[in-house]
Amino acid sequence: MTEKMAIAKAINESLRQALEADPKVLVMGEDVGKLGGVFRVTDGLQKDFGEERVIDTPLAESGIVGTAIGLALRGYRPVVEIQFDGFVFPAYDQIVTQLAKMYARSLGKVKLPVVVRIPYGGGIGAVEHHSESPEALFAHVAGLKVVSPSNASDAYWMMQQAIQSDDPVIFFEPKRRYWDRGEVNTEAIPGPLHRATVAREGTDLTLVAYGPMVKLCLEVADAAAEEGRSLEVVDLRSISPLDFDSVQASVEKTRHLVVVHEAPVFLGSGAEIAARITERCFYHLEAPVLRVGGYHAPYPPARLEESYLPDLDRVLDAVDRSLAY
Repeated sequence: MTEKMAIAKAINESLRQALEADPKVLVMGEDVGKLGGVFRVTDGLQKDFGEERVIDTPLAESGIVGTAIGLALRGYRPVVEIQFDGFVFPAYDQIVTQLAKMYARSLGKVKLPVVVRIPYGGGIGAVEHHSESPEALFAHVAGLKVVSPSNASDAYWMMQQAIQSDDPVIFFEPKRRYWDRGEVNTEAIPGPLHRATVAREGTDLTLVAYGPMVKLCLEVADAAAEEGRSLEVVDLRSISPLDFDSVQASVEKTRHLVVVHEAPVFLGSGAEIAARITERCFYHLEAPVLRVGGYHAPYPPARLEESYLPDLDRVLDAVDRSLAY
C-alpha cells in the first residue's frame, strides 16, 4: 500500500493507525480535537475516536505533560502535542526532571512511554516564540530519545516506532516541511528508529543534516553536481542517540564533512558531531569539520528570518571552504 502524501498527512495517518491498534494510545494537546491542530495534523481524529481518546487540553503545557506522565504510570501511551516549539519551555521542568528521569529513578521498574510532538523550526513567517529549534536542549538530557523526520515515509514510520517505544520520545516535526509530499508504503518494514540513512550518495564531501535541512542539503548537492562535485547527504533522523557509525562510514569515504542545522551553531547538535567525528576520523579527514546553522541570537522577526536561516549559498560556501583545504 504505497501512497503519496504530505508529511502532515503521514503523521495523521500514523496517529490514526496507532489509535486503532491500541486502546491505550491517547492524543492530547491544545486544539488537537475539534480544530484538528493549528496545522491540521490531527484533523478528524477526535471525530473518529472520541473526546476520551483525542483530548483538547487547557493552555497549560506543564499540566499537559504532567498529566501525560500520570497517564503513562497507569499504563497509557499518551502522544502530547506542544502547539509550537517556543511553547515547550513551561513544560521543560516536567520533561527533564520527571519524564526523563523516572526510569533511572525507579531502577528500571517504571517506564514512561510518552511521545511529545513539537512542530519546530522557522521558514513560515511566524511571530515570536513560533520558530525555535530547541532540539539540542533535549538531546543533552539523558533518558530522552530525540528524533526528527525529514520526509513523509519517515514521518509515518518514526511516529509508529516512537509510540511503541517504552522510553519517552521527543518528536520534532519540521513545520516548514509539513506540506512536502512523498511516497509512503504503509506495509513496509521500517529500519531502526535511530539509524541514519544516506539520502544521496556521493564521493567528494559529506553533508549531514536532519529534519528541515535535509531538503536544503539535497538542493545543495544538486547545485554542486552542476560544478562537477559529488556530495553525499546523510539524514540523521535521530539526534539522540546519534548514529555516529553511519556518519563515520560516509566521512571515511569522502574525507570532508559539513554539518547543517537550523538551530544556532554555538553548542548545537553539530558541535557534538564535529567533535566525535574528529576523534573517530582524524586520519581520514582532509579538512576541519565545518558547521552551518543559525546565529547565536534570538530568532528574528519574520521579515528577517531568510537572513538568519541557512540557505543554499551559505551551505555551498562551507562546501567550497572545506574542499579548498
